[in-house]
Amino acid sequence: MTSLTTEALVALIALAVVVIGGGGALLVRRGRGELPPPSELDAITEEHIEHPEDPEPHLPSEDEEPPFEETPAVGTATLERPEAPRGRLARLRGRLARSNSSLGRGLLAVLGRTDLDDAAWEELEDTLLAADVGVGPTTELVENLRTRVRVEGIDDPERAKAALREELIDLVGPQMDRSLRSIGDDGLPGVVLVVGVNGTGKTTTVGRLARVLVAQDRTVLLGAADTFRAAAADQLQTWGERVGVPTVRGAEGADPASVGYTAVQRGIQDGVDTVLVDTAGRLHTKAGLMDELGKVKRVAEKQAPITEVLLVIDATTGQNGLRQAQVFSEVVDVTGVVLTKLDGTAKGGIVVAVQRELGVPVKFVGLGEGADDLAPFEAEEFVDALLD
Repeated sequence: MTSLTTEALVALIALAVVVIGGGGALLVRRGRGELPPPSELDAITEEHIEHPEDPEPHLPSEDEEPPFEETPAVGTATLERPEAPRGRLARLRGRLARSNSSLGRGLLAVLGRTDLDDAAWEELEDTLLAADVGVGPTTELVENLRTRVRVEGIDDPERAKAALREELIDLVGPQMDRSLRSIGDDGLPGVVLVVGVNGTGKTTTVGRLARVLVAQDRTVLLGAADTFRAAAADQLQTWGERVGVPTVRGAEGADPASVGYTAVQRGIQDGVDTVLVDTAGRLHTKAGLMDELGKVKRVAEKQAPITEVLLVIDATTGQNGLRQAQVFSEVVDVTGVVLTKLDGTAKGGIVVAVQRELGVPVKFVGLGEGADDLAPFEAEEFVDALLD
């Protein structure tokens, strides 16, 4: 009885080993009582674990359109409501007046003299040239003022200021159409291509333009065609998320023209009012890159006409900004200019110079670092700010 009990216990122990060891995987080897070596034990374990293979990441070919990626303010509880353009003008006028007061004061100081001799008029010319007004416009303004002073007998500062204001407004060009063509014809969206060299604030300008349009109750889609800087697409997407505007972007290094094409295509499908396309910052000395920019425009136009090509210029760059403008206008037919970094400088005369050079208007000016520090340009507001 005792012997039988012992055998039964042995059998129970063996059964427990089988159960605890996970079935046949840990059975004693063919009656020899040997466990599998660690390497085989690992293999047995892996056999019973499912590992679905991760799909290979899809990389678009050169002829393939980049995938859509829309991000309309994901995770944002309350979307921002941008400031209305009119409110911006009132707020920014004071800032522009302070930043450019040296130009206005310099002009008024000369015209306020009782004796306007040749030296005084030369000083006036120097002040205008230092403000990047340009030789041609400066000569025109000074000659017109001299004529008015002589013919009208202007002999007091207030009348001189009034004459200067009128001449400056005429020089800036109040008759120019500064509206943004942000809606296309025949039910198509307006397509606004934004171009410019690195460092001018181009991507930021696109984000700010989106805010201007949202404040006017327009629907907007952003196209991140600057595929050479990963940060540019991320930056643009962030601007869009803040006001609920989707961004279409492709893989890093994708063909910029294909991204632009895709953005316009999606804008048509979604029925938006405006597609804003950010492009890579082109160095105007690199012919190949400039040719590529022309390609972005040509390809995007296969979907819908380009309604605006806005050139972003840093107002502090002076004559270098004018050279940039010349080259860009030859490649993509610039229709308007956005002047950034106009605050903190007495270089406001570049407004006149760039318009004379290109024959197109300045449509927006950037006057600070805030999200809504971009305002539609108005000739009279600008001149009054200079002379305040």
